[in-house]
Amino acid sequence: MTNSYELLEALYRLDLPVQSRDAWWWPNSGTYEVVVGAVLTQNTRWEKVEEALENLRSLEALSIEGLANLDAELLREAIKPAGFYNTKAKYLTLLNQAVGDKFGDFETFQIEVDRRWLLSKKGIGEETADAILNYACYREVMVADAYSAALLGAFGYEFDDYRGVQGWLVEGLKDYDIKVRKLFPDLPKAQIYALFHGMIVEYCKRHKRGRRVDVAPLEG
Repeated sequence: MTNSYELLEALYRLDLPVQSRDAWWWPNSGTYEVVVGAVLTQNTRWEKVEEALENLRSLEALSIEGLANLDAELLREAIKPAGFYNTKAKYLTLLNQAVGDKFGDFETFQIEVDRRWLLSKKGIGEETADAILNYACYREVMVADAYSAALLGAFGYEFDDYRGVQGWLVEGLKDYDIKVRKLFPDLPKAQIYALFHGMIVEYCKRHKRGRRVDVAPLEG
């Protein structure tokens, strides 16, 4: 696998179910739920995050105002399935307050928030910030994660940090109009980044055992 376009093309051929729940892969993309989910998914399985999100939904707490009005103990109890609930409740509360104070509503947040602002908030790392920007705000940002690093590692690539993985994933897609458009003729670049990340995750869920990713299906 010499570049990320070849990886995208190989994943595309496998017809992974990246749009079965949402056109952008992440469930309920373009909503404040993604912001909450991006914090909750840190160091836990998505299935547990969905339990926590459903608890918050039942409490009408998946909006800036709804989360702000939720009792602190109720918040901790609601997100308990996602693990590290005391820490995550603190991060969510601080982030939600900052979003409300700075932007007022989610629509303004979508338009005006930037990566630097997100990274300045406690508990928001690069992956979380990029997930929010891409899946909640529909920005042209490629999310890199542990699955991405593991998959590229299986092809013999080694990177020093998050930016290294992200840079490799983006570099091969720079010839956007000539190559990538052949696969996705009607989609904006931000959505292609979203689906590319989704394909990597869905592939690794099926072909990762421990630390090892089987890349044979991609080389056929």
